[in-house]
Amino acid sequence: MPDELQSPVEISAPDSFELRLEHLKLDAMKELAYGASHEINNPLANIAARAQTLLRDEKDPQRRQALGAIHKQALRAHEMISDLMLFARPPELVLKNTDIQGLIRQVTAELSDTCRQRDVRMITDLPEESVEIEADAEQLAVALGALCTNSLEAIGSAGTIEVTLRLESPGEALHSNRGDPPTREQVVIEVLDDGPGLSEQASLHLFDPFYSGREAGRGLGFGLSKCWRIVTEHGGTVHATHRIGKNDSQQKTCFTISLPAR
Repeated sequence: MPDELQSPVEISAPDSFELRLEHLKLDAMKELAYGASHEINNPLANIAARAQTLLRDEKDPQRRQALGAIHKQALRAHEMISDLMLFARPPELVLKNTDIQGLIRQVTAELSDTCRQRDVRMITDLPEESVEIEADAEQLAVALGALCTNSLEAIGSAGTIEVTLRLESPGEALHSNRGDPPTREQVVIEVLDDGPGLSEQASLHLFDPFYSGREAGRGLGFGLSKCWRIVTEHGGTVHATHRIGKNDSQQKTCFTISLPAR
């Protein structure tokens, strides 16, 4: 880890009971999401198809514009339903040996153009020795990409995102306030940003679908809920912390993914 960072301070320091309640709440949400998605998707597809059919034969420019808007918004809603379905019932994991350093480099490289446009520095701090776990690399990349994108949205422009990777023994996790300590070595990925922090209220709902933390610069959508779903499917955890640098008093936001090592 970089020298300027101190040990993490939990936003709410959740105990094991609170974490179990959070899991039960999200489990209930995913079942509701799965049922609602099926009910909404059929009429939505019908609206999009009818709008497209009418658009094909319409000659009036104003009506064509209105029908085009209906079709576009129906497709947008369909994309949101697809995200909701991913949260509710993600694809079955395809597990294979995954190079975590390579996965982090891939995700950060994909966001490099956006970072340059927004004057945001993306820094990686990776160990020299190879770190491999059994994981679905494609889905794990989606989860990590969601955290990095969340940090980009929070910063807006002119900031820094730091992605770090380390191995953590069970003994090191005893004082981390993440609930029941793990019994095996953990692979820990951290995404740290210097954007607006998180209130205690926002931290309680970060992984809820559709929750908006816009007052803290965190956008509306499924990014964090998809991340939570993918990480928990891998037998891991994801949580948010606050950190304060040694050389300044700026409070920073850190999202941490912990996955069982192979």
